Amino acid sequence: MKAVHFGAGNIGRGFVGLLLHEAGYEIVFADVAAPLIDALAASGSYTVHEVGEGGRDRVVDGFHAVNSATDAAALLDELSGADVATTAVGPNVLRFIAPHLVMALRERPADASPLVIMACENAINATDRLRDEMAALSSPEEWPSLVARAVFANTAVDRIVPGQPEGAGLDVTVETFFEWAIERPPFGAEAPEIPGVHFVADLTPYIERKLFTVNTGHAATAYFGFLAGHRRISDALGDPDVVMAVEHALRQTSALIVAKHEFTEVEQAQYREKILARFRNPDLPDTVERVGRQPLRKLGRHERFVGPAAELASMGLPVDGLLAAIDAALRFDVPADPESVELRQLLRSRDAATFVDDVTGISEGHPLAADLIALVGAAKEGA
Repeated sequence: MKAVHFGAGNIGRGFVGLLLHEAGYEIVFADVAAPLIDALAASGSYTVHEVGEGGRDRVVDGFHAVNSATDAAALLDELSGADVATTAVGPNVLRFIAPHLVMALRERPADASPLVIMACENAINATDRLRDEMAALSSPEEWPSLVARAVFANTAVDRIVPGQPEGAGLDVTVETFFEWAIERPPFGAEAPEIPGVHFVADLTPYIERKLFTVNTGHAATAYFGFLAGHRRISDALGDPDVVMAVEHALRQTSALIVAKHEFTEVEQAQYREKILARFRNPDLPDTVERVGRQPLRKLGRHERFVGPAAELASMGLPVDGLLAAIDAALRFDVPADPESVELRQLLRSRDAATFVDDVTGISEGHPLAADLIALVGAAKEGA
C-alpha cells in the first residue's frame, strides 16, 4: 500500500505520516520546501518524540520524498500507484494541490481501485473544498469520469505539534493525545484500515466540536496571553485572568455545540477541561506568537471565533466572551508574522465596516455586525 502525503512539515511528519506509516503504508512526502525534501531524501528515518504521560519515541522509515514544485512528473508517477492521498498544508494551499490530483485521476486506469483523498486540515469539510478546486480544473463532461476514480472523505484531526527545538532536524516532538476522525459513508462497504483512526457516520459534530473548542481555545490563549505579556502557552494558562477569559469564550462555544449536536453539557464540559489540560502541558514548549500567527485567517467567516459567534448571535445567545477574543486577536502585533503586519495595515487603511466585511465576512445587518464594527473601530485607534 502507498500513501502520498502533501505537506512534509511537523504535522505531516509527526501525525498523519506517522499514523499512515504505522498502518503499513509506504509514505511519499510531497512538499515545495526544497531543503526539507532534500533532507528527507537523504535520511533513512526520523523519530517522533511523544511528550506527556505514556509518551514514547516512534521511528518512521522507508519513506520517499518528492519536490512537488520542481518534479511534477515524479509526483504524478507516485500518485499513479497510490492508494491514499492526504494533505496537511493549510486550507488556503489546497488549490495548489488540486492540479496534481486532477492529473493523477486522468492517468488512473478506470479499473484501478479508487484513490482515497483526505484533506487533514483545521477547517470544516476541507476535503470538499479540495474536491471543488479539482472540479473547477475539469469540465462538466470530464468530471464524472474523474470523480468515479476517487473517494473523497472529510476528516477531523487533532494533535498539538508545537514549534520544534533548535537542531531537531527531521525529528518531531508531539503530545501523546491525538484524534483522527474520518467520515464513513463515502467508503461504502470497505474503509481503509488505519489504527488509531475512528470512522463516524456524521463528521460535522466532531469537527465543529474540535474547531470551536481546541482551535478556539488555543488561539484565544495565544491572543489573551500575548496581551498579558506571556511568551509560552503554558505560562499564559498559569495566569488567572487569561484562564478566566479563555474559559468564558469556550463556555459560549460549548453552548453552541450542545445546542446543535448530541453532546450533553457534561460531556462538553469534560471535553473542554481535557483540552485546557493539554494546553497546560509544560513539555510542549509552544509560544503565543506561534499559535497566534496568521490572525487574518483565524478571523475568517467560518473560522474559530467568527464562525461560532455568528451562529450564537443569530440564535440570540451571548457572544461577549468570543468578542473579547476577537478584540485580542485584532491587537496581535508581531512584526515577524506577515499576517499580523497586514492586519495592522488594513486597520489603518479601511473603515471599520469595510474591514469587518472583508476580513470576517460579516456584512452590516447581521446580528454580529454592530459589535464587530465597534471592536474594529476601537482597534483602529491603536493601529
